This record gives sequence, C-alpha cells and structure tokens, in this order.
Amino acid sequence: MITQSLYERYLDLLLQGDRAGCGRIVQALLDRQIAIRELYTDLFQKSLYAVGELWENNRISVAREHLATAITEGLLHLVYPRLFGGERRLRKAVVSCAANEWHQVGGKMAADIFELNGWDGYFLGANTPVADLVALIDEIRPDLVGLSLSIAANMPSLEAGIDAVRADFPRLDLLVGGQAFRITGSGMLKRFAQVAYVPTLEALEITIGRLDP
Repeated sequence: MITQSLYERYLDLLLQGDRAGCGRIVQALLDRQIAIRELYTDLFQKSLYAVGELWENNRISVAREHLATAITEGLLHLVYPRLFGGERRLRKAVVSCAANEWHQVGGKMAADIFELNGWDGYFLGANTPVADLVALIDEIRPDLVGLSLSIAANMPSLEAGIDAVRADFPRLDLLVGGQAFRITGSGMLKRFAQVAYVPTLEALEITIGRLDP
C-alpha cells in the first residue's frame, strides 16, 4: 500500500517540516485500513532512519532532525484509536529508552506493537533513570522488558541498565533494539542471559507471537 513514490513524497514533506502534509498522507492510509505494522515499518521507521543518516552525514541540521522526529511522534496519535480494539492477552511489557538516550520514537512504536497484539505496553519514554526503571518493574511485574537505544555512544548506559535489571530480576526476559545496533552490531549482548536483540518491528511482532500462551 505504501509505494516508493508515496514514501518519497512523505519523506520530502517530513524534511520540509510540513506537519499537515504528512498528516494528510497518514490519515489517508489509515482511512484505507493500512496495517499498523506496515505504517510503522514502511513509513515511520524507514523515514526516520533516512533522516538520521542525513544528519549523520551533515546534510541536515540537528534542528531539522528534531523537527522530523517531533512530527513523527505527533502522527503516532492518529493511530491510537486502532491499537486497543483487539483481544487482550493479560500480558504486560515495560518498554523504556536507556538512560541518557533521548530518542524515544522507536521505543514508543515498540510499545504500540505490544498493545496492537493485546498486551499492556508501559512506555517510560526517554532517559529513564535505571533505579526508576527497576522500581517500576518491581511494581508492575511485567512479563518482559524492552530497552531501546538509538545512539551507539550510549551503549554503556544500555549495558548498565541490563545489569541492573538482571541483578534484581534474573529470570525476566529482556528485548533490546534500536538504530544503534545497526552501527555496533549485537555482539555485546552475548555476555547477557535471556537478552534477545530484535532488529525490526516485524521481528518484535514475531517474538510476541512466540511468547503468547
């Protein structure tokens, strides 16, 4: 449903900062009953990866990258009425960005995928302190925890977060993902038990399906 020409038009509007134009494209796709996973993967995620690469190559400014991210985050609200209509699974997932990680759209989309599949997705947002993450896990007692990382330089913060969760909840399943792993790879995760790298939203949905009773 999302053709290459439509994607390119959306990306151009996103880089221009045209919130209304991007919104019209997204609303038209929703009106045509596009699958949410397709919208997230083939439009939102793909365009944000492109924006990130442009920024990394100094072809756009930080301000332009932030603008594109803010527009995308706002457009997620158009999707919410369709997230909660399916059968509930009585399963819970806590999703958070690593400490010092301020890019939260990927984590928010991951939490939405859990909701789409009938889970309760608790999204904690950007730069969640490790102590607060552990305290909320203790309170909510989720079935798994997901950690998102976009900037590779923040990898030590992610590792510290995994160590902290593991110390208090040694048997809790952890999933990690984010654009940072496209740069560093997932080899560092081998030292952790029960920590799985999920490279895409599609892979996340497959993983959720395997975890459901």
